[in-house]
Amino acid sequence: MMFSTIKEIVSDEDGAVTVDWVVLTAAVVGFGGLMYVLLNEGLRSLDEKSGQALADTEVQSISFD
Repeated sequence: MMFSTIKEIVSDEDGAVTVDWVVLTAAVVGFGGLMYVLLNEGLRSLDEKSGQALADTEVQSISFD
């Protein structure tokens, strides 16, 4: 009796799509968090370097008089 009940629960597919979406959403959120952790410091350093390069650049003005 117990084995047949467990077998019925395992083979039941109602709600399986919901579980798939929950797992897929959790994977996407986890991947996004991982990318943030891995890229945060490198992008911050790149931002500082490019900002400093732009600040050090002298823009020449052209006169059409």
